[in-house]
Amino acid sequence: MRQQVGIIFQHPSLDLNLTAEENVRLHAMLYGLAPFRPTYALMPPGYKRQVAELAEVLGITDDMFRPVRGFSGGMKRKLEIIRSLVHRPRVLFLDEPTLGLDPASRRSLWAYLTEVRAEGDTTVFLTTHYLEEAEEADTICIIDRGHIVAFGTPADVKASLGAATLLLDADDREALRAELAALGVPFTETPRFEIELDGRSVQEIVKAIDTPLSLVHTQTPSLEDAYLRIVAEASS
Repeated sequence: MRQQVGIIFQHPSLDLNLTAEENVRLHAMLYGLAPFRPTYALMPPGYKRQVAELAEVLGITDDMFRPVRGFSGGMKRKLEIIRSLVHRPRVLFLDEPTLGLDPASRRSLWAYLTEVRAEGDTTVFLTTHYLEEAEEADTICIIDRGHIVAFGTPADVKASLGAATLLLDADDREALRAELAALGVPFTETPRFEIELDGRSVQEIVKAIDTPLSLVHTQTPSLEDAYLRIVAEASS
């Protein structure tokens, strides 16, 4: 079972006396990907391709043969990600995997993980405080003070916040207010005109309005919005 599992811990677990590649090579040997080889040059071509691919995804190709002791926190995190994926696990446990990564590296990592999920049929268990990372999950679980306070698909969890809304505004606000009232479109002013779509399309509403609009913006509840409300309700 251990050979089928990959783990990225929240705190670094690297050998600082080895180079980045040596850390990965030791991991590969422990997982049975290749017998012991004292140098990178003697490693099988498949291992070299896998390491090169992952290093390129995370942007540390030029640092793979440097001692880990001189790495920044973000670089250590990238190396741990490479190490956890090199044996192509069937189940991947990620504990705050992108903590300390720059935005470009976070985006590259999740693009790669999406590909891994699709092509390798890999199951990913993720704990994160970056809630946008959980938007694409099949199922999410929100835990507050050790208790499960929400469970389901992201859409199910966000449904508690209601439908998406359309924000409108115009230079002639009186004309827009009168026109929305005449069309029978319910709205609230916050101070912009906020309309709950509730099954209606944006195109349908905007097309019916003659007043020149200065703002058209759709606003969909995010997972972060749902999290804040759910935790606040659970704490009250």
